[in-house]
Amino acid sequence: MAKTSWNVDQAHSEVGFSVKHMMISKAKGTFDQFEATIEADVEDLTDAKIEFVIDTTSVNTRNKDRDDHLRSADFFDAETYPKITFVATDIKKTSDSNYDVTGDLTLKGNTKPVTLAVSFEGQSKDPMSGSTVAGFSGSTKINRKEFGLTWNAAVETGGVLVGEDVTINFELELHKAE
Repeated sequence: MAKTSWNVDQAHSEVGFSVKHMMISKAKGTFDQFEATIEADVEDLTDAKIEFVIDTTSVNTRNKDRDDHLRSADFFDAETYPKITFVATDIKKTSDSNYDVTGDLTLKGNTKPVTLAVSFEGQSKDPMSGSTVAGFSGSTKINRKEFGLTWNAAVETGGVLVGEDVTINFELELHKAE
């Protein structure tokens, strides 16, 4: 199958994250605004072109004070660095529907290679529009300090307020560009 351009369906897609909070639980959030450039044969991603852009100002943890803090210079510094980007550089098929997608992640002006574990969930025809739709899910884990997100605070009972490892998860519904 030939490479095709795909558009992200924002209403049926999500980019989220979780990080250890106070050493005892996890704080979770999403980014409400993101876009992607995807040119691929969805049944064989090995030669796909994938670029992803996330708007850091759209961080949403369902807590306004925490979101404002995440947008500040302590974390994303959204005024200076309004975007997080990911550009795939190597894609390896690991099973029938799973891939390791390696690429350059740029966050707060720091670019590091990361590998996403990606699953092709299948494709279908949208009964409403008739368009071809494909689904993908995936995740990776990064150390936030490697990207310049170093703020923290001590917790009275020992440890710190925010863990170093951040898990990034995504669910994407893509529509074939017409």
